[in-house]
Amino acid sequence: MPKAELHVHHVGSASPRIVAELAARHPDSPVPRDPEALAEYFTFRDFAHFIQVYLTVVDLIRDAEDVRLLTYEIARDMARQNIRYAELTVTPYSSLRRGIPDVAFLEAIEDARLAAERELGVVLRWCFDIPGEVDGPVAAEETARLACDLAPEGLVSFGLGGPEIGVGRPRFKPYFDRAIAAGLHSVPHAGETTGPETIWDALTALRAERIGHGTSAARDPRLLEHLAERRIPLEVCPTSNLATRAVPSLPEHPLAEMVRAGVLVTINTDDPPMFGTDLNTEYGVAAGLLDLDAAGVADLARNAVAASFLDAPGKARLTGEIDTYLAGWRG
Repeated sequence: MPKAELHVHHVGSASPRIVAELAARHPDSPVPRDPEALAEYFTFRDFAHFIQVYLTVVDLIRDAEDVRLLTYEIARDMARQNIRYAELTVTPYSSLRRGIPDVAFLEAIEDARLAAERELGVVLRWCFDIPGEVDGPVAAEETARLACDLAPEGLVSFGLGGPEIGVGRPRFKPYFDRAIAAGLHSVPHAGETTGPETIWDALTALRAERIGHGTSAARDPRLLEHLAERRIPLEVCPTSNLATRAVPSLPEHPLAEMVRAGVLVTINTDDPPMFGTDLNTEYGVAAGLLDLDAAGVADLARNAVAASFLDAPGKARLTGEIDTYLAGWRG
């Protein structure tokens, strides 16, 4: 089925083959060079351990060539799943901190983006996100500078990732205000490992148009009602939530409660190779949790298109592809 994906991280999408290749380039890294050993390496005790491991993979991206290779190969993996459009969450500060010049970084992702669309038929757009795990305002300021002053053509949104505990959403308000004024959409993570109050903060302080994860929204009926009434989408990542212990088990995932409340939910992978999944698998998981037939799965796919920042002609084209696929499947 043709699909769109809205919550998937740049470095977190590196396949075992690419991670192993990068690790071989940089032998001082603790990341295993054997693709089979990566499965054990990517077994997480909790969210804090996930962040720790994630940052070791981030550390493998050390020059513009690494950035370009990673980005294009992500698109290649997406093409294999018939992902036609994706908004990739990119954390440019991590690369700048490694010494990659800002212009070289932007040129690398843009070159890969254009090649992916031309050669693979995959349309990529960027969400530049602030790494919340980095203390102090430098990371936020640098991310806002790249997003607002050097904005690459593919950039559509501004986000906030990393831990939520001890990292309040309101402190990032000035940076989101600046990005919104520059015409970018607001898509922070919230409510993944904290309660509904973090989602409320993202909505009020950061003027969120979509919420990354939003897992804890189901604990607050008033919040669910607000999200449903305002048609504020949630970027739901079921297997990720299980892998990081944000939910204790898949049967206990609140996806069904969100749907029953009328919330616009989209299905995503977050960091697919790290969690041993892909978008096809996540649609299968969602279908099981929601007891969906083929038409119901297609409705989920249309949700992602509707919630995307793709232009109107692009949305109409991709929705038409989904409709055509469903008609053919029924036939």
